[in-house]
Amino acid sequence: MATRRSTDTVNPESVPVPESSARRAARPKNLAPPAPPRAQITPEARHALIAQAAYLRAERRGFTPGQEAEDWLAAEAEIDALLRVEQNPQ
Repeated sequence: MATRRSTDTVNPESVPVPESSARRAARPKNLAPPAPPRAQITPEARHALIAQAAYLRAERRGFTPGQEAEDWLAAEAEIDALLRVEQNPQ
């Protein structure tokens, strides 16, 4: 096995640096990258989300009749709360 001798060392200042890896402007470390813009949800997509959440609520209670309106209203409140958090993520 070969060992490195002190005469084999390379002076980092003598190594050419390609232009593509030239020093770039430093970005402040405390800034996070900008968040992508949030897409607006259509009324049809909101309705589909509410319907799915209401179905899951009905499924959890065994599809017993007579509580469809409560399932829908609870699902609507849940989805609207989630959408508000998504739009205002403070």
